[in-house]
Amino acid sequence: MRHAFLTAAFAALVALGASWPVSAQLNPLDVEPLRTGAQARGLTDPAQGAENTAALSPAPLPPRAADAAELLGADGAPADEPPMFGQQLFRGAVQSYGVGFNPDYMLAIGDRVLLRIWGSFTFEAVQTIDPQGNVFVPNVGPVRLAGVRNNQLNDVVGGAVRRVYRDNVEVYASLDTAQPVRLFVTGFVRAPGQYPGAAAESVLGYLARAGGIDPSRGSYIDVKLIRGGEERASFDLYEFLLEGRLAPGQLQDGDTLVVAPRHNAVRVTGDVFNSYGFEFRDERTSAADVLALARPRPAATHVSITRKAGARQFGEYYALGALEGVTVTAGDELAVITDRTVATILVRVDGAIESSRVLTLPYGSQLRDAFELVQPTPQAQPEAVQLFRTSVAERQREMLEVSLRALESYALNGRSATSEEAALRAREAEQITRFIERARTVEPKGQVVLAGRETAMDTLLSDGDVLVIPERSSLVLVHGEVTQPNAIAYDSRSSVMDYVRLAGGTTQRAKNSRIVLLRRDGSFVDDDRAQPEPGDEILVLPVVGAKNVEVARGIAQILYQLAIAAHVVVDL
Repeated sequence: MRHAFLTAAFAALVALGASWPVSAQLNPLDVEPLRTGAQARGLTDPAQGAENTAALSPAPLPPRAADAAELLGADGAPADEPPMFGQQLFRGAVQSYGVGFNPDYMLAIGDRVLLRIWGSFTFEAVQTIDPQGNVFVPNVGPVRLAGVRNNQLNDVVGGAVRRVYRDNVEVYASLDTAQPVRLFVTGFVRAPGQYPGAAAESVLGYLARAGGIDPSRGSYIDVKLIRGGEERASFDLYEFLLEGRLAPGQLQDGDTLVVAPRHNAVRVTGDVFNSYGFEFRDERTSAADVLALARPRPAATHVSITRKAGARQFGEYYALGALEGVTVTAGDELAVITDRTVATILVRVDGAIESSRVLTLPYGSQLRDAFELVQPTPQAQPEAVQLFRTSVAERQREMLEVSLRALESYALNGRSATSEEAALRAREAEQITRFIERARTVEPKGQVVLAGRETAMDTLLSDGDVLVIPERSSLVLVHGEVTQPNAIAYDSRSSVMDYVRLAGGTTQRAKNSRIVLLRRDGSFVDDDRAQPEPGDEILVLPVVGAKNVEVARGIAQILYQLAIAAHVVVDL
């Protein structure tokens, strides 16, 4: 009984398969071919179609499912593989490689030709080349077009018409649509199979429909067209990427595109415009030829070559102008770098000065050297000079990010014993998340502490440093968690708390909060009994009321970092 049921079911499946369309049996990843020209634009007026005589478009096919590139994703290279030059051709959605005018395309049976004749004889129609290779023109007869080149089509039709109508007749003939074909795409592509398209279409369209060349195994310089078991053409996609050359060919139904395995590859990184792995046919290749493809940046000076031979590794180092005779082999890695001696540095000076605001100093100059070239104004306060450095700001940002990540971990990974406690933790976590987002938008100033006049003048300067010589001030700034943030007149007898009280005192939420005194030279004092100097800032930090001790400690630390590095108080 069971055997009979299985036999009947199998027979039904076979019968059903026999009734499927041929296109459905070929490959489930087939896509509708690209359509261009008058047909793709929806033009029905021959006068409009005449403007697109060069455009070829295949006859419509039934809609297909998503193609291979869509199903496989945009990029198939493993995460640890370097990107290959040429891989960018097949990133994103399937490229619409249009079928442009191919003058050498030879018309074939099934192609559709637009004919227009006017004058003493009028005729207009779209004719299909019949199985005998002809189109039929009334009063003229069959005109053989199979085997005629696209750029000769108008002359052949015109000659046939003028043999009958010698005077007062004009002829226009154009290829409307080419016969659709199906190509096998195999080798090292991501989805081998059979795909539809147009006979005059570029091979790039077929490769894209097959998901593109496998970036970890396939070759971008060795793609072959096989017809009848023989190689008819070979394509090097580097020629297309670098020179815009891709030989137009005429594809036939049943042709096969074969992507060869990757040849020798060399990786180039560093100060180059094209940081990729490059492929070469020869076992050894000139290092200069590789760098010509990678295009070093103008500032680059040297290249290091890492050679990996079995279990051993060697390193070599060359100037870019001394690569004559240097070759590389498969697996070598080239790193282009900028290695030059710094002769001078540029330092910007802002604030109360009357001299140039950009100084050119010898490499290794100190702060005292810059001061010799600066002419302060009478209102300047040179002893309160401030130094800002980009590398310090970046380091402050890194340290702040470490603290923010630790706070996120403490706030979001806590466990709750009851549902009420879980709800409280959720609300607290949301508040902390908003605080972290605001904290990440703060940009540290990168100020270098210059406490102590004698040691400050010995500070080495770096390229891009900014010096600020402030004007003398008679004010002390008080801001943060105070009732009335304000600038208060300096009083040599007043302490930090005296200034805070003059600013209305701390807010209710800042009771017993931490108070930081920031000096102009970048130093700071964490003592509310200290006496500010003119131009100093007093920051009153908010009190952290988190339930979790680690969270409260983390927030307090971040608030302190922001106050020191950016001179701001972030609200909770």
